[in-house]
Amino acid sequence: MSSLDAVTAWVANYRKAWESNDPHDIGDLFADDAAYFTEPYAEPWLGRDKIVENWLKIRDVPGSTTFEWHPMLVTEDLAIIEATTTYPDKTYSNLWVLRLDNLGQARQFTEWWMRHPTEG
Repeated sequence: MSSLDAVTAWVANYRKAWESNDPHDIGDLFADDAAYFTEPYAEPWLGRDKIVENWLKIRDVPGSTTFEWHPMLVTEDLAIIEATTTYPDKTYSNLWVLRLDNLGQARQFTEWWMRHPTEG
């Protein structure tokens, strides 16, 4: 189930989890059997517990990023989100493919990200 309201709530909760690194905040984003692809062709993190575990291994320092996003497409079972993540020394363009269940948790989440070239 995807609606703009559900997607907006999920992204807000994702950002909350990103800033808190709290295992409960992270886990609440994902269905029990969710698949999280950190890159389109990477082996996915399978299941909520594995997602939380792996997220915490590569967590960002709270307050170290800014994040802007907008939905590109929202259908009944799919959302495509375009975003920009800025760190103090680098910026990334992101494309997220998100599939939510009826509870508003991600069943599948795939990140496509590209680092912006540095100016010389």
